[in-house]
Amino acid sequence: MFSYVSPEQRIPKDHPLRAIRALVDEVLVDMSREFDRLYATIGRPSIPPERLLRAQLLQIFYSIRSERLLMEQLDYNLLFRWFVGLTMDDRVWDPTTFTKNRDRLLNHTIARSFFQHVVERAQATLSIASSRDQSKGFCRYLRVVVN
Repeated sequence: MFSYVSPEQRIPKDHPLRAIRALVDEVLVDMSREFDRLYATIGRPSIPPERLLRAQLLQIFYSIRSERLLMEQLDYNLLFRWFVGLTMDDRVWDPTTFTKNRDRLLNHTIARSFFQHVVERAQATLSIASSRDQSKGFCRYLRVVVN
């Protein structure tokens, strides 16, 4: 499938995930040195931790009950692919591979730190936004994940 319209252009300008994605981008930039240390120099390539965490956020926000369903959504949902950073041509991960990589990452302190930074940034940034109720719900949701 070929399209002249990019996923960036297809996502509505006022979609709530736009603000969250920008916030997550800032947190990931701030933590990039920590993430760089997670990449192995030998062995099979793993799922980038940044994408794992983005996918985890989607699973939380949209109450997706399993990794298999999350991978299914990532396979055909353009909004989800855009949020995680997958192109239309990128293969979606096998659910078992995703789960193993995710579990390994969540047992690392960097995941807790990431979610904590996202909550803090969201409280500081999104509470100023026009949709105050939405930002409060987002922060409440993430606090549950962090704790």
